[in-house]
Amino acid sequence: MNYKPILIVNGEPNSVFLEIFFKTLKIKKIKSPIILISSHKLVKLQMKKLKFFKKIKLINYKSINFLKLNNKTINLIDVKYNTNIAFKKISKNSNKFIYNCFEIAFKIIKKGVTNKFINGPVSKKYFLNKSFLGITEFTAKKFKANNIGMLIYNSKLSVLPLTTHLPLKMVPKKITKQLIKKKILLIESFYQNFIGFKPTMAILGLNPHCESIDKYNEDEKIIKPSVNFLKKKGIKISGPYSADTLFQKNNRKKFDVIIGMYHDQVLTPIKTIYEYDAINITLGLPFLRISPDHGPNEKMMGKNLSNPLSLIKAIQFLDKN
Repeated sequence: MNYKPILIVNGEPNSVFLEIFFKTLKIKKIKSPIILISSHKLVKLQMKKLKFFKKIKLINYKSINFLKLNNKTINLIDVKYNTNIAFKKISKNSNKFIYNCFEIAFKIIKKGVTNKFINGPVSKKYFLNKSFLGITEFTAKKFKANNIGMLIYNSKLSVLPLTTHLPLKMVPKKITKQLIKKKILLIESFYQNFIGFKPTMAILGLNPHCESIDKYNEDEKIIKPSVNFLKKKGIKISGPYSADTLFQKNNRKKFDVIIGMYHDQVLTPIKTIYEYDAINITLGLPFLRISPDHGPNEKMMGKNLSNPLSLIKAIQFLDKN
């Protein structure tokens, strides 16, 4: 059987990502060939700094269809990046390199060579520079995807925030019946197509205890009617629930997915419970895009202490799909 390759974009070059990538190469039984899109010079410099050694096979992205690849070497698409040291301070100087890496990956995906894509972390301050809320939105625009979702996936419990990297004061105005319905249907479709079953979902309220001292209560006016509508469509969903107790063990074990109103409402508890044992999957794209659940982590660069579990989980997930 021929397995489609897993494309991995380096992301921010001055980060812990290549260290984590090197550590994942020790995984056995990965059938899909892994292709790294990065700088040959950078990879060699960081390998030397981190005392990791593996042969590198340079490949031309235009001829991937005709190559027989395996994971005995690092399959590398070389992208120009000017550096003479393994790590620098994160700055806008990396932007062109990062953008070029993404562009090559997107060209390969659009040719139909693969539907498996992982990207390393980027600096929101320098690379996205307020143009996009996150890489989720950056990627969605490149593929003209209008309905997307950020699912933090773990086989025991996943979460999805209705709004992503949005200032808290802007959240209430973004919560609508249409938004709730669209995101829930995305989750339903993903679980049925890739996980193999209909998920049991819970949705959190926006206000503390799903109550409001204001005349207008979003939990009663928006969330509850949306849940009732989806139930009638055969979706296994209930709520709204109070966010302060639903993540307790005896409560959360009843559900496959918990939907929150904003980023920290669901990402804080899921990362507290599972730490690195979770992956960020973008729903609504014409391919599987996953990001390990960590940032560039500039303070840990070059120390060889970073945990590779999230990237390992991402590769294992794509290898099965």
